[in-house]
Amino acid sequence: MIIWLILAFVFAALEALAVGRDSSRLEYLAKPAVMLCLFAWIYTATGLRGMALWFGVGLLFSLAGDVLLMISLDRLFIPGLISFLLAHLAYIAGFKDQIPVASGGSLFLLAILAVSAVRLIRRIAGAMRARGQTRLVVPVIVYSAVISIMLFAAMSTIFDPAWSTGASLLVSLGAFLFYLSDVVLAWNSFVSPIAHGRLLNILTYHLGQIGLIAGVISQSG
Repeated sequence: MIIWLILAFVFAALEALAVGRDSSRLEYLAKPAVMLCLFAWIYTATGLRGMALWFGVGLLFSLAGDVLLMISLDRLFIPGLISFLLAHLAYIAGFKDQIPVASGGSLFLLAILAVSAVRLIRRIAGAMRARGQTRLVVPVIVYSAVISIMLFAAMSTIFDPAWSTGASLLVSLGAFLFYLSDVVLAWNSFVSPIAHGRLLNILTYHLGQIGLIAGVISQSG
């Protein structure tokens, strides 16, 4: 039902407003509501059949990560990171048929993403060590590798004839925005502040999740 998508956009806008106004009360309502609406949307649209099941599971892990990081970004960073790691593993399981696909385009994509990911991880890990946050380096590297695999799997749908053009573009854009949101969060937290970084992080995150679920629903229909 399209009403769940509309509600997801409404709550995403309210979450952006909450971040802009630093309103924790509104954030406690709006942020979890986005994932709940997306879960209701994929459930009513697909019955969680086939690959949609994995994306439903991923949304629930994302919801857990949202709540943990919303309560305390510093104190609950590792539990929140683990929740999102499990979310990405669920998404990878949903895209599992894309990873073995080998073509000139997908191999070129893999090379570009791998080089970009290594450069980003080295920069962020170096900044973390310089700040004395060495205990977080390994978890962040592992998480970065997993989300990079998820991004590759999503974008590989472009080269898979079994995927419609619209669905592949939606999941590719969604995965890229999700990836970008984590880059913004990590850079803002460990390297240097970004102007309106928290707002940019939450906007790209929600749009990324919406794009992923919209693409999966479109492909499953």
